[in-house]
Amino acid sequence: MKILIPTKLDKSAAAALTAAGYEVVQDDTTPLEELVAAHADAAGLIVRSEKVPAAIIDRMPALKCVIRAGAGYDNIDYVYARTKGIDVMNTPGANANAVAEEVVAMVLAAYRYVIPADVTTRAGEWNKKQYMGRELTRKTVGILGLGNIGRMLVKRLQGFECTVLGYDHFLSKQRALNIGATPAELEEIFSTADIISIHVPGGPATKNMVDARLIGMMKDGAMLVNCARYGVVDEEALRAAKAAGKHIIYCTDVHPKDAAAQQPSADVAEVMLPHLGANTKEANKMAAVRAASQMAAYFAEGDTSCVVNAETPGDLNPAHLRMAALLGKLCYHAGGCKPIRKIECTFYNNLRSFRKWFTPWILQGAVPGAEQGLMPAAAEASLREHGIVFKAREPMDDKLYDDSLTLDLFMEEDGEQIKTSVRGMVVDGEPVVSRIDDFNHLYASLTGNTLVLRYADRPGVIATIGQILSQSGINIDNIVAPLDAKSGDSLAVVKTNKPVDDELVELIARAIGAKRAFALSL
Repeated sequence: MKILIPTKLDKSAAAALTAAGYEVVQDDTTPLEELVAAHADAAGLIVRSEKVPAAIIDRMPALKCVIRAGAGYDNIDYVYARTKGIDVMNTPGANANAVAEEVVAMVLAAYRYVIPADVTTRAGEWNKKQYMGRELTRKTVGILGLGNIGRMLVKRLQGFECTVLGYDHFLSKQRALNIGATPAELEEIFSTADIISIHVPGGPATKNMVDARLIGMMKDGAMLVNCARYGVVDEEALRAAKAAGKHIIYCTDVHPKDAAAQQPSADVAEVMLPHLGANTKEANKMAAVRAASQMAAYFAEGDTSCVVNAETPGDLNPAHLRMAALLGKLCYHAGGCKPIRKIECTFYNNLRSFRKWFTPWILQGAVPGAEQGLMPAAAEASLREHGIVFKAREPMDDKLYDDSLTLDLFMEEDGEQIKTSVRGMVVDGEPVVSRIDDFNHLYASLTGNTLVLRYADRPGVIATIGQILSQSGINIDNIVAPLDAKSGDSLAVVKTNKPVDDELVELIARAIGAKRAFALSL
């Protein structure tokens, strides 16, 4: 069986696979297209940052497994690979220490003017007075995201006697303290930290997470380090702040594309590197060893525990999986988007036999920024990593629901766990929510623009909601507003033809005295 490694990966991967009896071709100089043409019979492919689009996959009819020797796998068309019956894996955590050390290196380089001092000294200048630096020791460091990299950075800073503040929306306070970071909100970190290092996922949930408001809170002379993903920092806002006279030291290792180009950060970054975070011999070797081990276990033992593009059972309706993700998102917003401490779910009727397959979808729906496409075991591990207890319950015998799912999120608010519960099912092929907390018989579509309002039941409220929406040019497509007799409250679930922004939600909430109000697009 042939394994193709078209990348500059540590030779230990090829050595291990060769020793296990595989034919290995490793070549990092020949273009991938040419290698694929010459080795179309390869059953396994190990890459790092090389692109593996549909066109490459189509040229490898024997391909069964692609492994990304690293954490991110968006360079592989894993969705298309699934349609071809090809499993895609990654090796998360292999690069964590390398990125953490890079952060320390960038901080020290910026504080001690290492780069300009080297350039000018080589040019025959002697600018010792100009390069009066600062020490990292005993500084306050804020870390956004306490995953593998964030936790490793906490350890690396211990020798510098730093005060470490940690922001992670999903970790409990005690778990953060156990890691070695004092839990803090974003506002506290940005207003007090000398150095802020970002280690959150990319994507819509974190786009421009570090915005003008947070940048405006930073102390003069504070440092911002982005070794996460391009787009997490609003560089336009940073540029404006610097132009206005605010002194911020910016270090970045992430760019729109990993390719030669005039990078947009060039005019705002004091230190700028070409995505070197994982670029160490040690990280390369660790990723290589893991990739080889996973590839061998995949073919020899059928081990698919690291697959990120899982194939679900053929008799499981994909609409039920989408329902689980949408219910997770709805429940998270219904509970006020607080840190999740526990997730409990109950599967009814035929869904009971498929419950493990729902875990990845619940994860990606309920936890913003979570990895997508994980296998069930990896999704459970990710939930544990976020400090979330996950439990799949058996239904009560006397509840004869159809193929439906009840999802309960327990979120932390003021030190207490607050439960929010939803139930959903698939009707005519479309996911719907049938219950939110104690409000039953909703049967509202889990697609499109949704406005949810809880209020004391009384005449005229629906008319007020409709009038305010109409004045903003928004039409109501559908509305349900059941009454909870016990509390005397109604819950209006309003489907609209356009998204309802936060300002309009607040306006409606004030007008009707809403006890809960939120809008989202599903």
